Formats: sequence, C-alpha cells, structure tokens
Amino acid sequence: MTLCIRYTLDPRKLADFEAYAQALVQPIERCGGASVAYYLPTKVAGPTNVALGLIDFPNLAAYEQYRERLMSDPGAVECLRRVDAAGCILNEERAFVRRVS
Repeated sequence: MTLCIRYTLDPRKLADFEAYAQALVQPIERCGGASVAYYLPTKVAGPTNVALGLIDFPNLAAYEQYRERLMSDPGAVECLRRVDAAGCILNEERAFVRRVS
C-alpha cells in the first residue's frame, strides 16, 4: 500500500519544502517506510502550490509502527521542526492508494 500525502504549499517557499522532502528520506527509510518520491509543482501545468509525497508500506500495521517511530526519530523531529518554522506547508491530506499492476 502507498501513502499519498498531498501538500498545499506557500508557493514563495518551495525551496524550503524541497529541503524538507530531501532531508526526510533517511528518517522515512529508517522508520520503516519505503520512500517512492516527493514531487514539486511546476509552472508548466496544474496548480503551482501542490506537492505530493509517496511512501510504500507492506500493510497498515507497518504504517502504524512507522508513524510511532517517526514521531520519536531525532532526524524526523528535526525535519518537522524546520518545516514548521519555515511555514511552507499550509495543509496536508493523507490517503492510501494502491498501484495498478
């Protein structure tokens, strides 16, 4: 199963979000998730303030364990502190999706 996080961003702070997404990959992996990718908006098409993050988990129990680990992981806590201070994320929406094979 894949967690899809849809972020609404302050479009003036995309660099802050990009730094957050890059820094979060190691804590994600360390805590039991498999980072698929983070995607930033472009000015070519679509909204310029929406980003996506995709993280794979084998099942819901693994996701629940990941969430617990992530909240106590020093690297993840620091990433969250920095992104909160930057104020680049205005809203987050989480949904589980499944890959079509």
